[in-house]
Amino acid sequence: MLKPDQTSGANTTSWLATANRPTFEPLKRNETADVVVVGAGIAGLTSAYLLAREGKTVVVLDDGEIASGETGRTTAHLSNALDDRYYHLESLFGEEGARLAADSHGSAIDRIESIVREEKIDCGFSRLDGYLFLPAKGTVKELDDELEAAHRAGLTGVTRLKDARVKGFKTGECLRFPNQGQFHIVQYINGLAKAITQRGSRIFTHTRVLEVHGGDDARVVTADGQEVRAKHIVVATNTPFNDRVVMHTKQAPYRTYVVTFRVPKGSITKALYWDTADPYHYIRLQELTDSDTHELLVVGGEDHKTGQESNYEERFRCLEEWAREHYPSVQEVEYHWSGQVMEPVDSLGYAGHNPVDNDNVFIITGDSGHGMTHSTLGAMIVTDLIQERENPWAKLYDPGRVTMKLDTLKEFVKENVNVAAEYTDLLTGGDVSKEEEIQPGSGAVIGRGPLKVAVYRDEKGTTHECSAICPHLHCVVHWNTAEKSWDCPCHGSRFDPYGVLLNGPAATDLPKVEG
Repeated sequence: MLKPDQTSGANTTSWLATANRPTFEPLKRNETADVVVVGAGIAGLTSAYLLAREGKTVVVLDDGEIASGETGRTTAHLSNALDDRYYHLESLFGEEGARLAADSHGSAIDRIESIVREEKIDCGFSRLDGYLFLPAKGTVKELDDELEAAHRAGLTGVTRLKDARVKGFKTGECLRFPNQGQFHIVQYINGLAKAITQRGSRIFTHTRVLEVHGGDDARVVTADGQEVRAKHIVVATNTPFNDRVVMHTKQAPYRTYVVTFRVPKGSITKALYWDTADPYHYIRLQELTDSDTHELLVVGGEDHKTGQESNYEERFRCLEEWAREHYPSVQEVEYHWSGQVMEPVDSLGYAGHNPVDNDNVFIITGDSGHGMTHSTLGAMIVTDLIQERENPWAKLYDPGRVTMKLDTLKEFVKENVNVAAEYTDLLTGGDVSKEEEIQPGSGAVIGRGPLKVAVYRDEKGTTHECSAICPHLHCVVHWNTAEKSWDCPCHGSRFDPYGVLLNGPAATDLPKVEG
């Protein structure tokens, strides 16, 4: 089985490895609260914290430890420099929509800063510049268009530079985005959890929620049969498991990769860095509290659709090669991992009323690579909606919105055609024909007549079998050699080598196959 700090993949992260987390008990009896929050990552715990500050009693449930999902696998950029670009957002949502997007992400950074200050959270929060630079074949028009659109969106402090003139890296022509931020995400999550429990709300871990019921009899039901009844329910699980179809046609799951390198302290200017490549690279530094001589350079990129890759290690190799080419001071690799981001078809995430449920069920999803700020602004929106207050961003991020623009329609069709194509795996013979072809420590799908079996062969050579059919919408899962998981190529559900659910939208494990 995966270790407790690796519940979303076999590779641990620099955040989980450098901060101890508090432990909480599983839910063992029925409970009641004003609000029940499903998910103890940044979206769920920020929601719980803000609601607890408003005097609400909150119960938080998570099927792992706090920050054990995608929150612990971030690179923790705090940025209002959005990777889908303001000129593109403007074409979809107009100048006012782009302005609201800039304002919401900037306000999210401000809110994180105020929480850190008020709760005295020691998480290395700092303000710093961010630099958007061009890849080898980039054109300066990209920067010109983005500069003009960013100014129209209210980010008038963004400037164009011939070179950032930073230490340890030559950016070339770039845009400087001032007043960005960074922090140690797990230390921040620890602080949120402490503040939540100090206000009388409760957190229960290793408690899987199977059912979400809105309306007058609002409640969630766990795998062990306990119920939490509440006036409002917030589903903050990276992608909503309570919605079977609708939201999963509006966003797509992507794996993104991270490699961290030891570098001499001070050899690279502390800043955020992003390029305009597709997929793009994103870079920052992480301080090591036990080192006076080194820090970590955190380099991310190499995204692809979840479950649709044949050589996962190549992704890490490409990142390492890119980093060594651009940052001469990098030394040995310290950590490497992958994470999952949800990409909405119209480039902005979702936060608000679940469109296929009652008015008292809320979701936060579709982070589009900006999970730290989107989760925070999403929690701010949901808190205002529960408190029946106006929120200036609620319409923009409404999960029920339909963006009738050609680019959005093309993206919607492309992603859903991609999903439909994955169902052809049901007609194939599988990856291998017999168990002996599977290397120890690896997995493969074997066809047995009409059945598809996910076979994991452990390090001792013993095989473990599950159905290879994802219980969400019945796609055939694929083996992820990097994170040692079964990944669904349709909607991103993931399972450990033994078929135990890691993340949704599936709500249950892969069924066991009895020999």
